[in-house]
Amino acid sequence: MELKIIELAERYACFEISGITPWVANALRRTLIADIPKLAIHKVRFHHGRISDETGKIYDASTPLFDEIVAHRISLIPIPTDLSMNFRDECVCGGEGCPNCTVFYTLTKFGPGTVYSGDLRPVGDERFSPVDSLIPIVKLNAHQALMIEAEAIMGRARDHAKWQVTSGVAYKYHREIKVHKDECEIWEEIKEKCPNAVVEETDDYIVFTDDYECPDIAKVLSYCECEVKEDDTRYIFRFETDGSLNAKDVLAYALRHLRERFGEVRERASLS
Repeated sequence: MELKIIELAERYACFEISGITPWVANALRRTLIADIPKLAIHKVRFHHGRISDETGKIYDASTPLFDEIVAHRISLIPIPTDLSMNFRDECVCGGEGCPNCTVFYTLTKFGPGTVYSGDLRPVGDERFSPVDSLIPIVKLNAHQALMIEAEAIMGRARDHAKWQVTSGVAYKYHREIKVHKDECEIWEEIKEKCPNAVVEETDDYIVFTDDYECPDIAKVLSYCECEVKEDDTRYIFRFETDGSLNAKDVLAYALRHLRERFGEVRERASLS
């Protein structure tokens, strides 16, 4: 197996893998979607009744939405993940909740106004503050307030979508598009806009690939007579993350996890 990074950003990755079979490619896709550990809020405790702010003004601790809806919205807020943390059911604390497996949060907001993800504050360690601070949770009317405590634990997307790190996970075959210059008036325009997409060029023809992100490549297929060739031994993967983990760490974990799973399968096969 050979891996080549095509583009790598904080929340986006595009890479090529060759020397694998279609079922291995699909196993990697499923691993990227469902098997990456992530920290997400799993339990929310609401304080009901009347509460007062610093000035002594009284508010009703309620919102226009049901508690279940507010809790669900909070659970989907991406928060930074430390892959060294334990799963709660595997932690030395016996599942009671400790700094090795649990991050605690508090939120107190008085109306009128909108409660945002940035109002959710981690207890003791600011590095676990929500990735995006402007995700709206609920609007509060005058005299309304929201006061909660929450717990975030590690999980995987195969158990619930709130633990899904990636989105838009997809792969395709490497594709090359050969265009004869005298039959395509726009080839120079495409070459200028997508220089990385040029695979080969001679006096008579030019070969593009759509492995790189460049929307103008589609114009070649729409307006020019071209020869398209796909290579089913080379796979181009793309995915994005929600910011809870960076794309490099996600890819490294997925490859390591897949290697371990295949190792277990080989071991079981040898014992049978």
